[in-house]
Amino acid sequence: MTVIPIDVAVQHLRAESEDQGYVLLVLEAAEDSAAQFLNRRFYADADALASAVLAGDAGAEPILINPSIRAACLLIAGKLYNSREDAVTGVSVTELPSGSQSLLMPYRIEMGV
Repeated sequence: MTVIPIDVAVQHLRAESEDQGYVLLVLEAAEDSAAQFLNRRFYADADALASAVLAGDAGAEPILINPSIRAACLLIAGKLYNSREDAVTGVSVTELPSGSQSLLMPYRIEMGV
């Protein structure tokens, strides 16, 4: 289950309703990618966070999702949705200066090496 509602992702991606299954896959991957970058889990609301903490599934320093994390997840989902192959030929691609990592960086813990 995703933290971001599927209808928000469908609207963000300008996807058709029949693409909802693929959008769900992309959204799950985007949220997982963001959590891996952050080195922490995020939750939709305080009840979900409390339940995860009580169950021992919350990991280190869990947080509630905020607008920056939500936007970063949607940016990642957009990249995955629009680039369905590992390699693209004949196209010039420019990374946005305020990409997903810029939005996630203030909330990242344990930077590592």
